[in-house]
This record gives sequence, structure tokens and C-alpha cells, in this order.
Amino acid sequence: ALSIFERRALITVFDGKQEGSDDFDTILLKALVRASKRLSSDASEYTDELKLAVAWNRVDIAKAELFNGDIQWEYDDLEDSMTDALINDKPQFVRLFCENGLNILNYLTHGRLESLYCSLSDSLLADILLQRRLSERQSLAGSLPSVKGAAPDSTKASHTEVNTAASSMDVSLFEVSRLLQDLLGDVCEPFYYEALGFKPTMATRTAQKQLNKIQHKQHGTYREQYCNSPWVALFIWAVLQNRKEMSILFWEMAGESVLSALSACKILRELSKLESEADSKHTMKQLAQRFENLANGVFGECYQSSESRSFKLLIRKSPLWGGATCLQMATAADARLFFSHHGVQSLLSQIWWGDMERSTEVWKLILAFLIPPLIYTNLISFREQEEEVITSGVYVRDNDSIDGNIALSMSDIPNSDEDMEESKTLKKPPKESEKIQPKRPFIVSRWRQFWYAPVTSFVGNVLMYFLFLCLFAYVLLVDFKPPPPDGPSSLEFVLYFWVFTLVCEEIRQTSYEGNLFFLQRMKKYIQDNWNKCDLTAILLFLLAVMCRMFPWSFKLGRAVMSIDYMVFTLRLIHIFAIHKQLGPKIIILGKMVTELLTKN
Repeated sequence: ALSIFERRALITVFDGKQEGSDDFDTILLKALVRASKRLSSDASEYTDELKLAVAWNRVDIAKAELFNGDIQWEYDDLEDSMTDALINDKPQFVRLFCENGLNILNYLTHGRLESLYCSLSDSLLADILLQRRLSERQSLAGSLPSVKGAAPDSTKASHTEVNTAASSMDVSLFEVSRLLQDLLGDVCEPFYYEALGFKPTMATRTAQKQLNKIQHKQHGTYREQYCNSPWVALFIWAVLQNRKEMSILFWEMAGESVLSALSACKILRELSKLESEADSKHTMKQLAQRFENLANGVFGECYQSSESRSFKLLIRKSPLWGGATCLQMATAADARLFFSHHGVQSLLSQIWWGDMERSTEVWKLILAFLIPPLIYTNLISFREQEEEVITSGVYVRDNDSIDGNIALSMSDIPNSDEDMEESKTLKKPPKESEKIQPKRPFIVSRWRQFWYAPVTSFVGNVLMYFLFLCLFAYVLLVDFKPPPPDGPSSLEFVLYFWVFTLVCEEIRQTSYEGNLFFLQRMKKYIQDNWNKCDLTAILLFLLAVMCRMFPWSFKLGRAVMSIDYMVFTLRLIHIFAIHKQLGPKIIILGKMVTELLTKN
């Protein structure tokens, strides 16, 4: 009794009738903290109380009693509590720890990131997809069978199809990289390949074998290395779990705000397509729209601050997101709200017209296309070209793309008045590294200005396609001669060659699908409905040509070629979809027809 009296300051009286049963955890936690303060002021003595505050999610008590300045917290004291806060979705504690001594650069290693992915709930779609890819790698090593009833690239399956044996294995960064590649497509280079020591172009099967070898070497040395961009890694981890508050917190910390928000929008929309539960699908779509709104809002602020810098923001390649740009990610995410922003529309119009004035009439383009010498007259107005400055670290070309992916270079973006002085300063490199490229001759520069503009390519493509259809119709109606040796006619051979060029264009499209492998490129190519239309037209044309070469199938060949002409004509719908008046009507009509065909 005497010892209790001497330590009466540690006694806390709790009256359940007056204070309520809900306040018991608050009273208990405050009593424990008060007792620890009387014993020692060392932060290590308060770790249990901190863990209890995290478990009860009482960030208010932690701020008032543990992080009020009386205790000097160190990194080692907060490390375990930070992990608990991340796993148990306590974003307020994560923010509190980062503000009071925890350095995220020293916290997040590749091994800890893998442990965070291993802690995902078994019911989460992200965990299902990760376990499926893990089982594929383990089946390749011969240690585990593949997922029951799932194909290697299958993505749609119920949550109960995951093998329990595969769930007990550790998920590595390679499985995370494969999942992100499936969700983001070829917009970004593979994530975490550099940490694993893989080349970005390494085949999936080769990478799986290489990782299996690394796994046998005492879990690999890459796990002890720190993440180069920890906030982005945690942001992706939170987005895959559809955690709203946690993902927004990491989005604020990650940097690249516009691109990060668009990337989250893309990931969530792809996950929502694979999710079978209605509630989870709805929340994913809502969070995806929230991130699109954030991207639109942040870009709007940037556009109001500086128009030229906001343009550069849209076409700048981000090293944090595998060399992706905002425009590429917005296109992949189908971010229509983002594209409707006036600033984005202005840049797209500038890219579309190149160095030509945006008020140029279409008839002038057609006339210049048909009579090229007219581009050297005053028929079309062009922007004046400045001398190009090439430094040792920067190479800017007037009409070429940036790294071959963007149709507008940095120097093509006109600076506003407030940016002129700064741009002049930035364009003055040291004398020894400065090299001024001589100005191109007028004939060459004007030629590049006209023919390198995307609008010129489009107008030329439309004109040539109409000419192709006219030639096709003329051959069918007038110049379709009997089988050999009387036919085909010379114009029909021209038609054959023209179709051959269309085949070459389709082959070029398949080879242009980023860094994907052949089967992946073909799969992505086939997914586009207009590519299916093109393939159908080409195959029908080949069938018609083979049939018309023999007397017994000549009429059949002409009938097939007539049907093929109708398929080629359908391609005009895709061409006219960009028209201001026809485009919306075509889209509405297409949706109406789809609903009628799919309606029971």
C-alpha cells in the first residue's frame, strides 16, 4: 500500500458511467505513456505504447503524448511501427512517422517492398494475379505446379482458382513487374528490372530462369539494396490494393504528380475490368476517376502558371515511370477529361499542324499536296525557324521527335513573355560545349515543315485511300478481265501492288508496338477492331485473287472481291471519326449498333 501511495501519480481513475466505455482505450493508453515517461525519457521505452497506438489507430493520442517534442525518436524506433501502419492501412501514422524522424530512403529496401507485397490479403485481386505469375515461375523451375485451370497469360479467373501451394511462396519484384507490365502495357519500360539485374529487353522466360537462379543464392543481394524511388514504389503498392487515403498520401509524396495520377488511373481501370466483385469494381472506378480529376486539376494549375512549361510537362519522359510521358499515359488510360483540358487541346493542335498556321484551310493543304512547288509560295503560312543550338548534353531538332516518340520537339513550343529571359539564359551553354548548327537551306527547311506535319500525312492518306477505292471500283466495274492468259489487266496489277503496300503498312504497325515481343505485339494488334477489319479485307482480297485466276472460280472471285470492296469502304468510318461534325455522330451510331447486336 505504501508503494502504491508513493506512485499515486501513476493511478488513473476511470468511471465507465460518466466517461463512457468508448474512452477506455484512450485512458489506458495515456496511463501507459505517463508511466513510461516517469521511468525514462528514452524513445526505445515507448515502442510498445507506440505499437499499441498504431493497433488502436489513435493518431490523436500519439501526437499529444508521444510526438509532442518530449521524446527524441530515432529511425530504429519507428521502423517496425511504420511497417505495421503500412500493412494495416494507417495513412495518418505513416505521415506522422515521416514527419518525426523516419527517412523513407533508408526504410524501403527491395526486400521490405517484397515483404509488403507478400502481406497482401488473399482476397485481393492484385494478390490473385501476383500468385498466378508466381506459380508460373515456380512451375518453370519444377518446384510447383501451375495454377489450376489458368493459362499463362490468363487474367480473368475467379479468386478461388489460386493454388494454395503457390500462395505460400514469396512474391518477388519480378512478379510485380510482370503484373504492372500487363496493366500498363508497353507505355513504360519494365519496373524493377534494373534492381534485379535484368535488361529491359530480356524475354520473360529467360528472366524467370535467371530469377530462379538468384533465389537459390541466399535470397539474392538485391533485397538489401534501397529503392531508387521509394514513394513511387509505395504509391504503386497502395494503388494495387485500391487504398484511397494511402494512395493519395503517397501520390502527394511521389512527385511527377500529373503522370503519377494518370498511371494510377490506368492501373485501376485495368484492374476494374478484371474484378468480379461489384463493390470492388465500383470503388476502383471511383478512385480512378478521382486520380484523373487530380491530374486534370494539377495540370490546370501548371497551365495557368506557365503555358510553355505545361506543354513541356506533357511531352517530357519521366525516369520514374519507365520513360513514359503524360500524353502516352493519358492515351492508354483513356483519360477523356484530361484530354478535354484546353491546354492539352492546344498542344495537340500544335503537334497536329506542326510549323504551319492552325488557321490554314484544308483546300490549301490538298492543293499543296497535289502540287508540291506551291509550298514555296505564300499559299500556306509557316512559323519562322531559329538557329539550332546543339550542346554536349542536349540535342534539339526543329521538326523531329524527342527520342523518336513525340512529334513535337521542345524548341517548337513557343515560350511566353515571362519565360523568354529564362529560356535565353538556359540556351547559353559553355563556349567549349556549344555548337551552332548552320541553318538549313530554305528549300530543305520548307520541305520538312510541310511534309513532316502530321496533318499533311493524314490529308495525304485520306486522298490516297479515296484514289485506291476509285481504282478498286474501276477495276471491278470496267477493267476486270477474264482469267489468264487474257487477264489480269495492267490496272489490276497496280491494284495488287497497292494492296501489297497496305500489307506492308500492317506489318509496320505490328513492329511498332513498343518493346513487346512478337506474340505480345500480335496480341495487342489483334485487339484493335479496325486492325481486324484490315486483316479481313486483306484476306478476302487474297482469296478473291486466287479464285479469279481459274475459269471455274472466276465469278466467285469477282463476288468475293466485291464484298472485299465493301469491307475496304468501311474503313472510311474510322477516317471520318476525327471530323468535328461527323465524328460524334459516328461514335453514337456505332454504340447504338453494338447495343442492338448484343441485346438479347
